[in-house]
Amino acid sequence: MAAAAAAAVPLRVCHQEIVKFDLEIKAAVQDIRDCPGPLSALTELNAAVKEKFRHLRGRIQELEQMAKEQDKESEKQALLREVENHKKQMLSNQAAWRKANLACKIAIDNSEKDQLLQGRDILRQRKTTKESLAESASNITESLMGISRMMSQQVQQSEETVQTLANSSRTILEANEEFKSMSGTIQLGRKLITKYNRRELTDKLLIFLALALFLATVLYILKKRLFPFL
Repeated sequence: MAAAAAAAVPLRVCHQEIVKFDLEIKAAVQDIRDCPGPLSALTELNAAVKEKFRHLRGRIQELEQMAKEQDKESEKQALLREVENHKKQMLSNQAAWRKANLACKIAIDNSEKDQLLQGRDILRQRKTTKESLAESASNITESLMGISRMMSQQVQQSEETVQTLANSSRTILEANEEFKSMSGTIQLGRKLITKYNRRELTDKLLIFLALALFLATVLYILKKRLFPFL
């Protein structure tokens, strides 16, 4: 009985490890099915699943060997049936693993195609953007050239205006000089007129005095002749 109890411990441990690896493989297969990529990540998951299958296969072989070593035929057959169940479960896991890999690779391929199409769309958008930028740059260049021509015209007009102002200033200076000359002439004429007025007044006074003297002389002569006794 002690030998049977001692043999039961490895059997229980082997059963537990088989169940553990089976659950881990199922979880890893689900991870593969949900893997978004890239292929390097899928490769890492597959390497881990292969390692778990290797351990599971080893534990099943150990369980099969233990079954063959059983003394009782009933226990031997029961363990061999368990071994067959574990092998069938392992084959089922392998089939699920292959399906998960196929689905994951299809999803990754579709994702890469979508990315490629998006990349083409991005390149097309960039091309369109570059064309738009080139057109905008051309429009800006034309606008700048128009502004440059306008500024050149404004500068030319400003130069003409400055030249006109310079000519006007020169004309004003010449007119000012002529006005100064005319002012001197007017002042001279005014002095002459004043002098002539004074001389005319003097002449009138002299004429008046001469006339008075003449009248006085005439009156004196008449007096002497008409009134000699006076």
